[in-house]
Amino acid sequence: MDLRVLTYNVHSQKDDQDALAAVVKDVAPDVLIVQEGPRRFRWRGKTAELARSFGMLVAAGGLPSLGNLVLTNLRVRVHDSWSIRLPHTPGRHMRGAAFAECSVGPARFVVAGSHLSTYADERPAQASAVRAELSKVDLPVVLGADLNEPSSGEAWRILAEGLTDAAGDVQRPTFSCASPRERIDALFVDPRVDVLGYDVVDTPEALRASDHFPVVAHLHFT
Repeated sequence: MDLRVLTYNVHSQKDDQDALAAVVKDVAPDVLIVQEGPRRFRWRGKTAELARSFGMLVAAGGLPSLGNLVLTNLRVRVHDSWSIRLPHTPGRHMRGAAFAECSVGPARFVVAGSHLSTYADERPAQASAVRAELSKVDLPVVLGADLNEPSSGEAWRILAEGLTDAAGDVQRPTFSCASPRERIDALFVDPRVDVLGYDVVDTPEALRASDHFPVVAHLHFT
């Protein structure tokens, strides 16, 4: 069973919304992991509206996960969903993570999404909290995240341990769209999942849609 997964920091929908919808629809993911989705006033309606603009459904996230979302198409069945709050320093931006237990045909898996702090002293503890939650899961895991640090960082090492970085040897930057210089957005997958393809979507529409380029992986579940 093959699955197309996209992870995307949508910059709180501050940019060209038509371009944003076009980017996602062009990729046509089965699963979309969103960072900086709606998280405050009327977040349920705004989240549903965002999903509709992509032709997708809300599986998990929103305010409980502080703006992290898991969206799916109709091919994916959602069995359970939950969210956690990540440790943070009082007065700083609160962070969270969203989780959805899904299946397509006989393949069952867990999708997780998170957005780590811009402060280096907070990120390792936040990454450890996400890993602790994933350690409770026996199913294959797909994790999409904006780590706010490059692959040399400590939080990156914590999240990547025991998982496969879908990028492989590809080190194309994902941030910023205006001046691409760093790969801070990643997809990590369970070793039981084969990565058939990986790409950073840097189309003209993506330049207008957000300050991050989205990352897409084509996965195969045996």
